[in-house]
Amino acid sequence: MTMLTRLRLAAAALAVAFAGMLAVAPASAQGVRIDITKGYMKPLPIAIPELFGASPQESQVGQDIAKVVAADLERSGLFKPIDQRAFIQTAAALQTGPRFPDWKQINAEALVSGKAEIGVDGRMRVEFRLWDVFNEQQMAGQLFTATPQGWRRIAHLIADAIYKRVTGEDGYFDTQIVYISETGPKNDRRKRLAIMDQDGENHRFLSSGADLVLTPRFSPTARELTYMSYYKGTPRVYIYQVDTGRRELLGDFPGMTFAPRFSPDGNKVIMSLAQNGNTEIYEMNLLTRQKRRLTNHPAIDTSPSMAPDGGHIVFNSDRGGAPQLYTMDSDGGGVQRISFGDGRYTTPVWSPRGDLIAFTKQKGGEFYIGVMRPDGSDERLLAQGWLVEGPTWAPNGRVLAFWKETPSSERGTGGGSKLYTIDLTGVNERQVLTPLDGSDPAWSPLIP
Repeated sequence: MTMLTRLRLAAAALAVAFAGMLAVAPASAQGVRIDITKGYMKPLPIAIPELFGASPQESQVGQDIAKVVAADLERSGLFKPIDQRAFIQTAAALQTGPRFPDWKQINAEALVSGKAEIGVDGRMRVEFRLWDVFNEQQMAGQLFTATPQGWRRIAHLIADAIYKRVTGEDGYFDTQIVYISETGPKNDRRKRLAIMDQDGENHRFLSSGADLVLTPRFSPTARELTYMSYYKGTPRVYIYQVDTGRRELLGDFPGMTFAPRFSPDGNKVIMSLAQNGNTEIYEMNLLTRQKRRLTNHPAIDTSPSMAPDGGHIVFNSDRGGAPQLYTMDSDGGGVQRISFGDGRYTTPVWSPRGDLIAFTKQKGGEFYIGVMRPDGSDERLLAQGWLVEGPTWAPNGRVLAFWKETPSSERGTGGGSKLYTIDLTGVNERQVLTPLDGSDPAWSPLIP
């Protein structure tokens, strides 16, 4: 079995793991077989030397980029970067081509090489090549240009290119996460909008904390957010421009508006509106500023999320006696219940691929993050905890972020909420480091 075949099987593992299926790779001439009954695949050994740089500044950039690429790929759970101390061939020697026996000797199946240059104009040129060690051939190569300050983004773009070439799936490393940063005692939390790269770097706050903010969500362009804020004590939905910091009120509704999300085309926001003791789902056309009511039921209808084709909406409602998941046409017709398991189902969100719906489930004193198909079949629980909530999809539809809270001690110490990611295998759970406590994450599309 070639390295490329094995890596493509890693993508297949993610695609079928949620259904609890058995997938066995066809045996090669060497008899290699991969069993992913438990959604697990042995990570692929990959060698990522520093990118060659002729000057000390270029060499430092090459080292920094290699570290970020290795960290991105390792967090995916599909790659195992080999310790650089095991390398025989140097980054400089790689410029004339790999000595493949040296890399086979340390059991590398894939190899990355490249170089970083800074021109007289101050701009940086970074090129990389991806090699199949056992077949001794190049698999990919690309050139990037940017200012020296853009080195980290170039690293994410290289990791995305490698991930896509060897798995067949789109990467998700050149993305951001917006979330609610939290401080203070449980009965008086200060909540601020914060944004960062998907690996926790380039962190910054978007709000001061003077007003309570909740449920931030990205637009399809990744440059706008919608969220709920208690500005001057009144709960309203706002639009926020990430690049300029401009904030705009999304209509002055007579009641509480919350749980906003953009439509896939970015032209609408769907949200909940509570009036006179009743909560319904509405949409707001951002071009005409006209609103339309989509549900009409005495129950609480909330947390809407639109399918990527714009044709359907998933939401949760207690119209059956307890919170469950329902779908409807985008005009509010054709309501169907899709969750029938034990427990309470909330915070549904449609995968950007359209094949799955993620949700929060509460059952028997525990919380779960799970996924199911849009018709409610093949439910699979991925993460569990005292309190886990708020799933959000990476743009490739194969990784989720969520937040987890741990209980405080009897004396009121300890506890706190943190952000995590997990893929569809349910075994690669990783914490995303944030300066303070964090909750309610939202993953951006790929950055344009």
